[in-house]
Amino acid sequence: MFPGIDPKKMQGMMKQMGIAQEEIDATRVTIEKEDGGKIIIDEPSVVKINMQGSENFQISGEVSEVAGGDIETSDIEEVVDNTEEDIKTIMEKCNCIEEEARQALEKADGDLTEALLELS
Repeated sequence: MFPGIDPKKMQGMMKQMGIAQEEIDATRVTIEKEDGGKIIIDEPSVVKINMQGSENFQISGEVSEVAGGDIETSDIEEVVDNTEEDIKTIMEKCNCIEEEARQALEKADGDLTEALLELS
């Protein structure tokens, strides 16, 4: 946080000021906006900061935004195309049949790398 300050000393100083930090394990953070849109943060680093009874969250990660309203057909087609490409990639890399590749991708919640690792 501050260069030249020992992290343990920093924690002690923060504790004296009534500030407590807690890291939260999370895989995704979704913020729903009033207009129906969403801000999605994948692979987030989430820190809960309690400062004299007030809780705040600090979030960083891969941010994407979805506009409000109905999902357009083109958005759905793009997701399906990406999924089919991922299945083909898994089949080629792991020398498996389509059903095995599809199951591994579903089990990995669409994460191509995790699905590849699962089958190899």
